Amino acid sequence: MIKFIATICIISMTTVSCTSKKAARTESSEPVKQELTMLVGTYTAGDSKGMYSFRFDEETGTATALSEAEVENPSYLVPSADGKFVYAVSEFNNEQAAANAFAFDKEKGTFKLLNSQKTGGEDPCYIITNGKNVITANYSGGSISVFPIAKDGSLLPASDIIKFEGAGADKERQEKSHLHCVRITPDGKYLFADNLGTDQIHKFIIHPEADAENKERFLKEGSPAAFTVEAGSGPRHLTFAPNGNYAYLINELSGTVIAFEYKDGNLKEIQTIAADTVGAKGSGDIHISPDGKFLYASNRLKADGIAIFRIDSENGKLTKTGYQLTGIHPRNFIITPNGKYLLVACRDSNAIQVYERDADTGLLTDIQKDIKVDKPVCLKFVP
Repeated sequence: MIKFIATICIISMTTVSCTSKKAARTESSEPVKQELTMLVGTYTAGDSKGMYSFRFDEETGTATALSEAEVENPSYLVPSADGKFVYAVSEFNNEQAAANAFAFDKEKGTFKLLNSQKTGGEDPCYIITNGKNVITANYSGGSISVFPIAKDGSLLPASDIIKFEGAGADKERQEKSHLHCVRITPDGKYLFADNLGTDQIHKFIIHPEADAENKERFLKEGSPAAFTVEAGSGPRHLTFAPNGNYAYLINELSGTVIAFEYKDGNLKEIQTIAADTVGAKGSGDIHISPDGKFLYASNRLKADGIAIFRIDSENGKLTKTGYQLTGIHPRNFIITPNGKYLLVACRDSNAIQVYERDADTGLLTDIQKDIKVDKPVCLKFVP
């Protein structure tokens, strides 16, 4: 994203223009467009080739296709902090389950496959990186996998596969452990792993210097080892408030959002509120607007849409303020850094819908600028 800095330069009486570090302009020039590079992960059982890149205009809400990469079922992906690499899962319920590393050209939007490593756990559905390691959550495998990153950005074989046992109250959906999300806490000290199958958030202490060279173990079991939520909830995705003081969990089965106070690696539950009011058991993703004022949660299977909540700045609690119906199966969504747009990956509508956000009310308006992609399920902006 290119930002504009208005700079007044007085060098001499003959100076006619000035140059800032980020942009060169004269008094009469037009503002530089606020353009983002966007990555899209898909399921590939249909016509999709795998991963796609787009240029997204943060001011107008329009997208321009850039490139694509052939990879099977990249249902979740993450760019590196410097934007030079992309890591994506291949979600399969067999030996094909893998984590893939790509070199990425941010300007051209092109991908180059570096290598792939087996996750050792079926159906990897979430992936993150701290720059030294890549971690996947493996849904059917009931595990998380840790991959050290080599100097060239490729992945070394898994250094650790942590498997969880147990079951939950829902005999059909919680018959065993199902890991659905891994998140590093805002202070960088802990990793939380959401277990949909056992209604737990597992806690690990991070060794921040662990890498491919020193071969130190990246994760150590925390104390407590896990936080338990109400039986039958089905924890799915976790997000943190911009101030780092609160965490919010979307539960797939109960359709609730649980708000927590977060401090020193501990979660204290302060509220439970419904995002799904029709019992669909398909709640999906959760994100907070950049200004920290609104929280959004997606629901699938019935009344497909986005629940909208206002966040109380004093105590972190939520008040439901609206509901936006969307296309079919809104699995994942993302908010632009400037907070102006919310984009929804509607898997079964084969489209990414673009909604404009009202900064005062948090409500959404479809601007009818759908981005056509077959089976989109993950959206990320590259730093």
